[in-house]
Amino acid sequence: MNPRSSRVAATAAAVVVLAGLATACNRGSDSNTSASGGKTAIGVDLPRADSDFWNSYAQYIKQDGSSQGLNTLPVSNSQNDVTKLVANVQVFQNTGAKAVVMAPQDTGAIASTLDALAAKKIPVVSVDTRPDKGQVYMVVRADNKAYGTKACEFLGKQLGGKGKVAEFQGALSSINGRDRSEAFAACMKEKFPGIQVIELATDWKGDVASAKLQSTLAANPDLGGIYMQAGGVFLQPTLALLQQKGLLKPAGQPGHIAIISNDGIPQEFDAIRKGEIDATVSQPADLYAKYALFYAQAGAEGKTFQPGPTDHGSTIVQLPNGLEDQLPAPLVTKDNVDDKSLWGNNVSK
Repeated sequence: MNPRSSRVAATAAAVVVLAGLATACNRGSDSNTSASGGKTAIGVDLPRADSDFWNSYAQYIKQDGSSQGLNTLPVSNSQNDVTKLVANVQVFQNTGAKAVVMAPQDTGAIASTLDALAAKKIPVVSVDTRPDKGQVYMVVRADNKAYGTKACEFLGKQLGGKGKVAEFQGALSSINGRDRSEAFAACMKEKFPGIQVIELATDWKGDVASAKLQSTLAANPDLGGIYMQAGGVFLQPTLALLQQKGLLKPAGQPGHIAIISNDGIPQEFDAIRKGEIDATVSQPADLYAKYALFYAQAGAEGKTFQPGPTDHGSTIVQLPNGLEDQLPAPLVTKDNVDDKSLWGNNVSK
């Protein structure tokens, strides 16, 4: 998937046609346009700035908003705080947004805001996270249960089905943290019962993960593997700690701790090349931005979609509170880490 191979135009004539696209309904051009050249205004909130993954996503949002010729309002950042997200959304409404792109990190606390936007016919595209409740126009996300399963299968084989694995769990208030954790646990129980999983709650915080890993290593010097649910926040502190303790052994050498991550950032790819970690599951930051903006524009124009396969290698599925476009997320190892189609090989570090 080449993140720069195609760009979705903002006009209806050039919009990517999805297999699930249904007949569009026009809500009325007067209510769907802003004062900026007649283009609909789109509000975009970034969830945080302390993650290499989300900073890469921010680069793509800026790049694709420009290339698609969209009228994006000044981008806000809710800093992993749902209260700030609600306030930022209110600013979008006050400045004429006809669609909103967000990535709520607390997927349970945003429901009332989503329902309020739906009541005002302002479609919401949720990126990477699926709100537990509240109406959404489209969720742009990869299959996070597959992340946990892929991580389990990889580590299980690396350890030969025996040993101990530490798991840095993302916040369980997030659907992503729950999906990855539940899938990882279920897979380990079914396929690798000889592996002991040490679950470490982190709330997506690198310093918390590092502190808990230090305690885990002290109590379990025979630790054989680590599953990091978010390389963007966990990679650097984890490698620093292992280096400090003399445990950062290259893959293939005695004493190497097998590590698999999630995100697909350039720093993870570099660590794979060096043998510091073994694999990651690449979240498509480029496609998250591309299709988030595409669906936001489509929603503002009154277009609707149906479940089914798309023309970009994904599948739209029905949710209780909307639709979800499940984008592909490949496993990256030393065998394919230099693949130029991976976004992590094409974005600035």
